Amino acid sequence: MKILYWGTPAYAVPTLSALHAAGHSIVGVVTQPDRRRGRGKQLMPSPVKERALELGVPVFTPERIKRDMDCQNQLASLGADLSVVVAFGQILPASVLDQPPLGCWNGHGSLLPRWRGAGPIQWSILSGDAETGVGIMAMEEGLDTGPVLLERSLSIGLLENAAQLGERLSALTAELMVEAMPRIEAAGQGPHEQRLARLGVRVQSEDSCYARMLTKEDFVIDWTQSALAIHRRVMGLYPGAMTHWRGKRLKLLATEPLIERLADQLSAEARALVGRWPTGGHPAGVVLDQIQDVGVVVSSSGCPLLIREAQLEGKSRSYGQTLIQQLAPQPGLSLTAS
Repeated sequence: MKILYWGTPAYAVPTLSALHAAGHSIVGVVTQPDRRRGRGKQLMPSPVKERALELGVPVFTPERIKRDMDCQNQLASLGADLSVVVAFGQILPASVLDQPPLGCWNGHGSLLPRWRGAGPIQWSILSGDAETGVGIMAMEEGLDTGPVLLERSLSIGLLENAAQLGERLSALTAELMVEAMPRIEAAGQGPHEQRLARLGVRVQSEDSCYARMLTKEDFVIDWTQSALAIHRRVMGLYPGAMTHWRGKRLKLLATEPLIERLADQLSAEARALVGRWPTGGHPAGVVLDQIQDVGVVVSSSGCPLLIREAQLEGKSRSYGQTLIQQLAPQPGLSLTAS
C-alpha cells in the first residue's frame, strides 16, 4: 500500500522502518521542523526525518499542519492509500484526516481509553499501573478517542524506567502496525463507518484518563511522599527527576523502594537491606546510610529508598561506590527540593 507516515521522536522510527521493510510504499513522511538541541543549540532534524532521508522518502515539516494549506495540498497530491501516525506531535485537522481513502491510523502507547494524550508512558509508571500496551486506533478529531482495531498489553516492571518501557512499546507499535495493514487493506474503501464496521473495531468507553503535559514542578522530588511514590517519579520521569544535595542539583536516575512486600521484585543487593531501618522515626529526605558498592539509603514518609544511580550538577552520572565518593553522604544529612 501507499502510506503517508507521520512521526517525530525516536519512538516512531521502528514503525517507519517496519512498514518499509514489509514492502509498503512510503510516499512521504511528515515530521516536526528541525529544532535547536544540545549544548551548542545546533539545528537538528527529528529522528524520524533522519530515517526518512536514509530511506530516500520525501519529507514535509509544517510548523502547524492545521494552518498550512499548501502543505495539505502537497500531501493530498501524493495519493496515499492511508496515513499512519505515531507520536507526530500535532493534532491533525479533519481536512487531513479525510484525505486518504483507507483512513488515518494511530499507534498509541497505552491501553485506551487509559492515558489519552501526550505522555502515556510516563503516566502509566507514575500512577503505578501494573500493565500498559499499544493500541492501533482509527483517528478522529478528538484526542485519542477513535475506535481500536488491534491492542496488545505488556507488564511494567518495578525497576523499569520510562526509556526502557518506551523501547518495548515502540517495538510493539511497529509489530502491531504491520499486522494491521493487510486487515485495513482487505476492508477496502467506502464510507468511514462502513469501513470500521467491516474491521470490527472496538469503540472506546467514555471512562478515560488524560495524560496531562508535565510541568517543571512534576520533576521535583518531594521527600515527604512514600518511597514507592518517589521511586515511581524517578522511573517515570527518567532521566529528569531531581532533588538537591548541598546546594547542587542532583538528578536521580535509578532507585529501589525498600519495601518488604515488593522484595521479590528488587535486586539482590536491595533485598538484603529490607527491614534494616525501622519505618518512620526519621525526618523525610535524610541520609540513613551508605552501602559500599551499592548506593545511598534515604528516608521517606515510610520505608527507606535506595539511590543506586544519580548525577550531581557538574558531574557525570555515577552509581555504586563512585556515587558514594561523589556525594560523601554522611548519615543525618538531608536532601532537599531546592
